[in-house]
Amino acid sequence: MESYDEDWTDTQRALYDECYRAGGEWAEDPDTPSDDVQHVINLAEADDDAFTDAEIDYPPLVDAVTQATGVNVTSVPARHDDPGFRGFVDGVRDGVDDDVFGL
Repeated sequence: MESYDEDWTDTQRALYDECYRAGGEWAEDPDTPSDDVQHVINLAEADDDAFTDAEIDYPPLVDAVTQATGVNVTSVPARHDDPGFRGFVDGVRDGVDDDVFGL
């Protein structure tokens, strides 16, 4: 389910929406390896404290943010308050069936 931080701007909500859509499409693509989907689901379920201000350069996530913003990015903050990260991982999690990967 799509979820915004209440203090996000319209631009941040649009970024979330675009990354959410991209994450869902990526997860539903039959060519996407299930291990990769599981990796993103693990990121979605992780506590932000586990990342300690990490930046992620995972290609599907970086590509989604690059396409959504029109800016070439090389990494994305690994935080659930970042609209690109959260949109993508939420989209992946929602893009798979509930019985997949123990969800």
